Amino acid sequence: MERVRVLVVDDSALVRKLLSTMLSCDPGIEVVGTAADPLIAREKIKQLNPDVLTLDVEMPRMDGITFLENLMRLRPMPVVMVSSLTQEGAEVTLRALELGAVDFFTKPGNDLASTFAEGAQEICHKVKLAALARPRQRTAVRKLDVPPRLSADAVLPRAQSAGTRGGMPIIAIGASTGGTEAIRVVLEAMPPDAPPIIVTQHIPAAFSGPFAARMDHCSAMRVCEARDGQPIQQGHVYIAPGSQHLLVMWDGAKYVCRLHNGPPVNRHKPSVDVLFRSMAASVGKATVAALLTGMGDDGARGLLELHQAGARTLVQDEESSVVWGMPGVAWKLGAASEKLPLDQIAARLLALAHQPVSRAAVPAA
Repeated sequence: MERVRVLVVDDSALVRKLLSTMLSCDPGIEVVGTAADPLIAREKIKQLNPDVLTLDVEMPRMDGITFLENLMRLRPMPVVMVSSLTQEGAEVTLRALELGAVDFFTKPGNDLASTFAEGAQEICHKVKLAALARPRQRTAVRKLDVPPRLSADAVLPRAQSAGTRGGMPIIAIGASTGGTEAIRVVLEAMPPDAPPIIVTQHIPAAFSGPFAARMDHCSAMRVCEARDGQPIQQGHVYIAPGSQHLLVMWDGAKYVCRLHNGPPVNRHKPSVDVLFRSMAASVGKATVAALLTGMGDDGARGLLELHQAGARTLVQDEESSVVWGMPGVAWKLGAASEKLPLDQIAARLLALAHQPVSRAAVPAA
């Protein structure tokens, strides 16, 4: 199997060395070169023809965002942004994802010795998956320990039955790589009085608040980062915080958001499987769910549980996905009734939500 060829672009010599060492931990990755600024990177891309670029945000002579915009226009390729965990860093990184970056990696903190293994595992995973992505236009140092992969059972047992309690349809959306842009496309097309929408996007804690604020600016609906116990209302969008699982529960009178600080599920926190499972149990066939672009398979089994509970389910098609991982697995499992391009998903979600739903309980197979 050919190794993924990576070019590391960062103005800090220390960060270039650190990232190169981290990436070299994986025998499936080869660091073919480094560059201190975008102008040097431009020449090295021509010379080395890398598969993936890691790109810093703040650099001399040309900032990373300007370079990314030019790169995606002239030579689209998979890019993983390297960002700081700050409010400003979050805003810039979200802008980079809008421009076509596949994913992002947050720079390790001050205690590099204790965070090295975890950081190396994360950046290697992101780079290898990025190499499989289709970017849209506009030798091992040591073996990495892989944490155990947990299912949604680690957070919420699967219910034996599902039913419609609130008489209100609720839309659920799950996404990962490429999802920040896909979610924007869906939310921009929603009217202000649309049914409530619950969103789980794989994103770090420092980024989910700015992401929710950005979506609130571009959508006619009210968009917020979900809070524990928050009532779920029509015309509102609730986005899972980056550090907690988001569940939908019936409190006896209304649907509410519940945050859960359990372990990562499918190595993600928040996890789409957790959201979908909670809705299969509490909302049942009144759920309308979509699984959008993303690496891996988180959400695929949860979508199947929703489908078996009588919910209306669909996935984004391969052609419009940055990576057809999560929706592709769901489609192969038979978890979705429909497969649609991104620009048709909002209208279809609305149409399905407006269809009458029987309130009879449905066994959770």
